[in-house]
Amino acid sequence: MATSFSIPEHTLDRDCTTLSRHVLQQLHSFSADAQDLSAIMNRIALAGKLIARRLSRAGLMADVLGFTGEINVQGESVKKMDVYANEVFISVFKQSGLVCRLASEEMENPYYIPENCPIGRYTLLYDPIDGSSNVDINLNVGSIFAIRQQQGDDLDGTASDLLQQNGRQQIAAGYILYGPSTLLVYSIGSGVHAFILDPSLGEFILAQENIQIPAHGPIYSTNEGNFWQWDEALRDYTRYVHRHEGYTSRYSGALVGDIHRILMQGGVFLYPGTVKNPEGKLRLLYETAPLAFLLEQAGGKASDGQTPLLDLVPSKLHQRTPLVIGSPEDVALVESFIQEHRRRAETKTEKV
Repeated sequence: MATSFSIPEHTLDRDCTTLSRHVLQQLHSFSADAQDLSAIMNRIALAGKLIARRLSRAGLMADVLGFTGEINVQGESVKKMDVYANEVFISVFKQSGLVCRLASEEMENPYYIPENCPIGRYTLLYDPIDGSSNVDINLNVGSIFAIRQQQGDDLDGTASDLLQQNGRQQIAAGYILYGPSTLLVYSIGSGVHAFILDPSLGEFILAQENIQIPAHGPIYSTNEGNFWQWDEALRDYTRYVHRHEGYTSRYSGALVGDIHRILMQGGVFLYPGTVKNPEGKLRLLYETAPLAFLLEQAGGKASDGQTPLLDLVPSKLHQRTPLVIGSPEDVALVESFIQEHRRRAETKTEKV
């Protein structure tokens, strides 16, 4: 996916703001906690570099493309790139001393690093490769991540504290978009900032600070192939945008790519529940809550159609949620259709 960012050569020669330096500047501190968060972000960036390198050589290497023949905890076929990317995140944090546990949608249970736990009181939650079906046809894919502070001792190894926190307890969140350039977008609760990987330097260089999503945008992004599986409220919204000028449909099948387009150009991304999957297919801890954290920091809005996503507390590690996310006016419009259908249903029930 093309981006609107450009970095003049003279800027690189004179002063490059790297990711780790930027985190410390955002925190206005060089304390131990600030240094830890900067180091964690640097490790996430390292994972992104390794995955980007693998993707760039995917067609030239054996055992990169295609399926493994295995089924993950979600009941989905596992791609070889999913496995590789998941192992990359584990390997870059294993000897870091920073993170006590990692949890991803590719693992049924969290991965613990006991030697880190006395000092590394953080949890990394991530989707190692989002949109992995795009890998084999050379379309954009991404990684999604969130950092949380570990609560309590987790003596039983169940990560139960993650089931007692809503998304507002996230310390940081972001994504890496692998496309014509490798782009890392993150927030630590003080705005949204984008970095481009400069292969010649091997560093993520600041491209844009304090990104703000437009209040309204022309794009609606959703898989309309599921139209007849949606609730009638979502079908009515879709009919509305079909009949009104100023809307355009864009959908790539890669969540990170579609969200990045919405962030930069405005609009709304929809992944509703269906008759088959009423809760939707996206995971709260690894996908929807991190993206909600990021978009809210950019002035956007995110909900499951009724409740702000950052207010949801998961009841299980791999809980799924519907997703309505994007420009505040566009998300509010989708929610208004849902609220109207609920009102009508309640009125009908009262009459009966």
